[in-house]
Amino acid sequence: MTRPQVSAVMLAYGAEPYLVDAARAVLDSTGVEIELIVVDNGCTGDGIDVVKGLAGVRVVRPEENTGYSGGCRVGAAEATGEWLAFVNSDAVVAPDALARTVAVAGEPGVGAVMASIRLAENPDLINTSGNPLHYIGLSWAGGNGQPASAHARRTTVPSISGCCFVINRALWRELDGFAAEYFAYHEDTEISLRLWQRGLRQEYVPDAVVVHHYEFSRNKLKHYLLERNRLISLLTAYETRTLVVLAPMLLLTEAAMLVAALLGGWAREKARGWGWLWTNRAWVRARRRQLQQERMVPDGVIAELMTAKVDPSNVESPPGMSVFNVIAAGYWALAKPLLRRA
Repeated sequence: MTRPQVSAVMLAYGAEPYLVDAARAVLDSTGVEIELIVVDNGCTGDGIDVVKGLAGVRVVRPEENTGYSGGCRVGAAEATGEWLAFVNSDAVVAPDALARTVAVAGEPGVGAVMASIRLAENPDLINTSGNPLHYIGLSWAGGNGQPASAHARRTTVPSISGCCFVINRALWRELDGFAAEYFAYHEDTEISLRLWQRGLRQEYVPDAVVVHHYEFSRNKLKHYLLERNRLISLLTAYETRTLVVLAPMLLLTEAAMLVAALLGGWAREKARGWGWLWTNRAWVRARRRQLQQERMVPDGVIAELMTAKVDPSNVESPPGMSVFNVIAAGYWALAKPLLRRA
């Protein structure tokens, strides 16, 4: 039997101290035929020159930094394999990790499959075993810091992690991949929602191990992109009825986010996100039409996947989060039955 043909896409930007290790690990994958496409979004480290000399690697360089979402599009456009694997440049895959994820991705009804992402400083601990999805649009690394032994069973997850996942290339092309407008952050959440809306589930494979040199950081640009992209996803992926039902809670969330932005010193970035949505409202409307036309499953079904509690373990909760969670849970208890009936 011929082995699955996998095109792995890896982005490089900045110093990239782990790029060579990540690239070599992909090339050493067993059980698959592999090609590695590295998108040089402005790599300043020496690793990019080393990677260019590795057999089985193609390096493409866009005219400008296309971000994560745009870079993935650039790399995927160069792919020839039946399967696409997106692997972070600071993530090192085990030799059989891609073969194991591809095997599950080939099952009927599966849209995308993620590996078991472990913390590089202690691979016995999880970085993410699937990302929770809050109904207000927030998502975070699920299981972060917990023992991998507690996540040793294959599970269906609300959202995959963009750190390492596999998807059929034909399906990626049908979806037209990530929207380049996202630039970075939340695009893995959006594509997960879109797959669920097509009746395709996302799977977590515990024995497909990837160690991730994970560093959680927040800066003003990241705040801007996270909040802007969360709103893009809500405004384009949710049904109109869902937005109406959730409107009071979504407005309360915006007020809470603005207070957090004022206290955290990134209020200008929060306002900038609103400005982007207004300036690009024609694109938002077009994107909404596209996503609503392609859906096959109503939000009432997908609501079963969502949570009403914000509890990421990789970041300290801001003041008032416990009160927010109580309000959010109470509202969800009322809203969820309405969405189900629809």
